[in-house]
Amino acid sequence: MLLHLALLFLLSISGATSLGINYGQIGNNLPPPDKVLDMLTALRITKVRIYDTNPQVLSAFANSKVDLIVTIENQMLAELMNPQQALQWVTTRIKPYVPATQITEIAVGNEVFSENDMTLMETLVPAMLSIHAALTQLGLSSIKLSTPSSLAVLEESYPPSAGSFKPEITGIMTQFLEFLSRTKAPFWINAYPYFAYKDDPNGIPLEYVLCNPNPGMVDPFTRLHYDNMLYAQADAVYFAMAKMGFEGIEVRISETGWPSKGDPNENGATIQNAANYNRNLLRRQMANEGTPMRPNVRLEIYLFALFNENLKPGPTSERNYGLYQPDGTMAYNVGLSSFKRTSSISLTSSAPTKGGIMGYYQSSVYSMFVYLLTYQVFMRRRF
Repeated sequence: MLLHLALLFLLSISGATSLGINYGQIGNNLPPPDKVLDMLTALRITKVRIYDTNPQVLSAFANSKVDLIVTIENQMLAELMNPQQALQWVTTRIKPYVPATQITEIAVGNEVFSENDMTLMETLVPAMLSIHAALTQLGLSSIKLSTPSSLAVLEESYPPSAGSFKPEITGIMTQFLEFLSRTKAPFWINAYPYFAYKDDPNGIPLEYVLCNPNPGMVDPFTRLHYDNMLYAQADAVYFAMAKMGFEGIEVRISETGWPSKGDPNENGATIQNAANYNRNLLRRQMANEGTPMRPNVRLEIYLFALFNENLKPGPTSERNYGLYQPDGTMAYNVGLSSFKRTSSISLTSSAPTKGGIMGYYQSSVYSMFVYLLTYQVFMRRRF
């Protein structure tokens, strides 16, 4: 217990930075929101995204100091184009919970640009304008609005300097980027290097997509060096925005993860790969890394996902992205036992790390803390 408290103290003075996490709820065996908050608090996770405006979650997270991103479902966008409907939605779904619940951002839809539904796409910016006006009217203008997009929004993504948006969405994308620029909101991207590897395991090096040490690649036009695909994907979005005249918008990763189990045709979906990917993301987040294109801007990442969700449709992998099982046990070891052997490996991205030895120290302390926490939970369950 004394060691546990000492580690908490060291974490508090070392300025450890929390990795954000997506808290999905498509399951019939998940713990109630108050228990989820207990878990997040114990793990020192202070950034969470949910996929709706579930009042039980919003109430449970009150006075928790957790920064929460809520989501408006795609099917609601047409209705919320109407300013009065938007005002009613903000009045009933957001205002009653703030400031006790720290709602910092609203995701207006999810992967709207990837639905191949022009009618839906055309509702996005008008809905955002109406919601923004409602937030301003109610004194909640500090809440940012954006929408997560999949990488399918890009026509080209490799090399990163070739990044460009699909030409058929140029008009709507311009309006969207103008909104983000004016409101100083980020461009959210759901980026999964796993999918690239699954589709081409012979052509894409596994170490590169897992963020493991590897030779990486050099963009032939910018000469920037990339040692992992996630950073390359983020920079492709930066380049795509720049080609449309928008260079001041921050790119953030709203979803990324790796499944621990999959169907026979889902290459790479293993416990070992999931542990490596998530461990490496944690280490890079602790080092406050930016991408080669934006080395001085820490790439904010939300890991997908907190739990395995047993009711998600689709292939087996869709139900196995969680760090935890619904009963609170770890879905797999996130590499903590091997951290001593790997933490001395230098990170080879051309984006400089901030903190040097302190970053390594923070990562090691955080790993020890999570290990001890998991051990304590296990012992309490035994007795």
